[in-house]
Amino acid sequence: MTQAAARPAGRDGEVPRGSLRAAAPLLREIGDLKRVRRAGGGGASMAERAFCRSWAELVRGGDPGRIAVRECAAAVAGARLAGIDGPVLRRCGLTADEAVAVLERSLAQHTGRMDPVTSGRLREALPDLAEEPYEGPAPGFAAALCSQPRAGATCPGRPRLMVEPPESHGDHCWAVAVYGVLLAEAFGAAPGDVFLLGLAHHLHNSVLPDAGFAGEELLGEHLPAVLARLTRQALADLPAALAACVEPLLALRERADTPVARAFHAADVLDRVLQVRHHARAAAFTAEQALEDLDLVHPCAVSGFHRAVLDAAGTA
Repeated sequence: MTQAAARPAGRDGEVPRGSLRAAAPLLREIGDLKRVRRAGGGGASMAERAFCRSWAELVRGGDPGRIAVRECAAAVAGARLAGIDGPVLRRCGLTADEAVAVLERSLAQHTGRMDPVTSGRLREALPDLAEEPYEGPAPGFAAALCSQPRAGATCPGRPRLMVEPPESHGDHCWAVAVYGVLLAEAFGAAPGDVFLLGLAHHLHNSVLPDAGFAGEELLGEHLPAVLARLTRQALADLPAALAACVEPLLALRERADTPVARAFHAADVLDRVLQVRHHARAAAFTAEQALEDLDLVHPCAVSGFHRAVLDAAGTA
């Protein structure tokens, strides 16, 4: 495991309210990368691609702390740039320095949402994002988790609340991992450990379809053995040294008495609730929000003509 963070804030069960309240809007924007796709991605979301990329680098022997910070920097920059990442900017003709400047401009829009130490770490990682990422093979469970839908909100004894499209477990695990890195400093946790736990906390769902809390209750006494068996199978796909790092972290899924556990659980519950709120916002979306609040017909050289067309057509 990586070394503990130097500033042990949010210890002894304390919830760092100011840090969480400041970070929440940024987490919501980052979560939208679950729904951003681009050409050449095989239909995978930006979140799923980052999830598989992270596992591929970890299996290759990459340092979890460095991967955690780099992927978090990519996520924060992507909150506004969406699918425009460093390699895309380079393929568009920008130099490495120019690409980093664009990424830094995007990162700077969220400076007030992050702990200064975390913000500094992410800025230092930006030069790595201007290079083509490692695209080696990820463990088999990573692809399975990206194909396995999340159950959404379920409650024992009640019908499931279905929302479309569902997120995948790759989406969710990536979001929890990245949120955990952003919150690590507030809880005094090691970013690399929180990142690993976030990526790995649903390994069993690479085989077990997700029926949510209601399904788990119905599995009853079989649930612990099923989860343990499937988790061991997934860990067997990892190099021994990496599995030895991941396995003890998974025990923290049932605890909230260490900095890493608290940062992880904060990230996990926030992602679950923010995902539900996304569906609620999408269901309540109106054209006026796009036209007025988001300035859909934005100022440009021909915006006057655009507005005249809309007025004439009666669609303004």
